[in-house]
Amino acid sequence: MPSAAALRIEIERALDRRFPAALTPVPRTLCETTTTGIPELDALLDGGFPVGAISEVTGPQSSGRTGLALSFLAQQTQDERVCAWVDAGDAFDPESAAASGVSLRQLLWVRCRNSSTVSEGNGSRISPGPKGKTQAPVWTRLDQALRATDLLLQAGGFAAIVLDLGDMGPEHGSRIPLATWFRFRQAADRTRCCLVVLGQTAYAQSSAAAVLECAPCKPQTAGGTVLNGFSFEVRRGRQRFAPGIQGARKPPASTWSVTSAWGAEERA
Repeated sequence: MPSAAALRIEIERALDRRFPAALTPVPRTLCETTTTGIPELDALLDGGFPVGAISEVTGPQSSGRTGLALSFLAQQTQDERVCAWVDAGDAFDPESAAASGVSLRQLLWVRCRNSSTVSEGNGSRISPGPKGKTQAPVWTRLDQALRATDLLLQAGGFAAIVLDLGDMGPEHGSRIPLATWFRFRQAADRTRCCLVVLGQTAYAQSSAAAVLECAPCKPQTAGGTVLNGFSFEVRRGRQRFAPGIQGARKPPASTWSVTSAWGAEERA
């Protein structure tokens, strides 16, 4: 009876012309990364956020999500790269962003708001009907954010886009179709854009190349009364293109601190 190795060789030869390397594992590829501006997180991510891919930063309120994203954008905009912040909750604070080092001249801020009217394709407006009943569905802030992100990714020219869904409940974010995330992933790869999604939990699932799980650690005080900053704990939930040996154990959590512009962290 032929051995398993002999059977494998025989099968590969039979499928060689129709399916080249059908039984050969796909080689592990390294992914280009860009710094987050926080050395501890760069070490945790083996270099930073992956370029041309989706990265998710998850965690509850005041867990450092916004501060991490602002640090990342500060590095990008200081290198004169154009970035965008899609603000689904209309909660972005430009003053805190500037205090964190973000160059606002290099940042496009997309504000998503609830609207009482909606435009048709011919330019006419549809107003709410009697007793508050609308004659046509109104775009929600989540719809606006997804459409804006899609347009920005397809247009290209942005080094990084932050999709802030932090104020959206998980019950809403979980309803985003997987086809939407797959389209975002394809567009980000084509335009070499870093798409960073902020949320209370992970939404993109297999379309995300890296997932960071943030948690508040403790405030830093002086004399017990003066607040100097915050420290946060970040764990790497998943990383598709992690370099190194396959099967390596997940690295421990990383702790990083913010001692300036802590107002942005307070509302992260």
